[in-house]
Amino acid sequence: MTRDTADDAAANAADGTDAYAADDAAEADAGAGPAPGGRRLPDVRYAEQARERLAVLAPAADPGDFALGYHLLHLAYMLVTDLESHVHRPRGWTVPGFRVMFKLWVLGPTRPSRLAELSVMSRSALTNAVNTLARADLVERRQAPGDRRGVVIALTERGRTAVAEAFAAHAARESAWFADLSPTERDQLTALLGRLVATRPTAS
Repeated sequence: MTRDTADDAAANAADGTDAYAADDAAEADAGAGPAPGGRRLPDVRYAEQARERLAVLAPAADPGDFALGYHLLHLAYMLVTDLESHVHRPRGWTVPGFRVMFKLWVLGPTRPSRLAELSVMSRSALTNAVNTLARADLVERRQAPGDRRGVVIALTERGRTAVAEAFAAHAARESAWFADLSPTERDQLTALLGRLVATRPTAS
């Protein structure tokens, strides 16, 4: 990757047109290492170059916050892409679809509003996901107990079997991703990420 490529990406990040972009040039650089499944890890040199340029382009920005946000977003992008391509797409659904089924597996029949909240999805996105899963006979809509006009979403028998099998593969793939961390490091990272989620900024 050339310095010009890094400069362009940094400039884009600074003006918001390509915030923390996971660009192909960075992933293809010879310094990047392989991720599970053959994907290349983000090039740390790219992040360092972008951080240096942002000191000039956006001096008010905190370089540490930029680096943390860059790596978190890049990791999330790669992890979701990897899980989807190796575990979920071959089974005919997406990672969001799996998240819906997993919550139904754990909680049992759930009202759509609660399911959307727990899945961090809009109602329309949840409806689309449920419709897709229902066509595959993985979930179904039922009348809510004690509420003739209420509806809950539930796994079908086929859905329960499918999500149990998928979870085993999903968990094994996650273990491969996190294998480089010691149990203590994993627990520390989990706690820190949980704190960030709990203290996230509210809408202004």
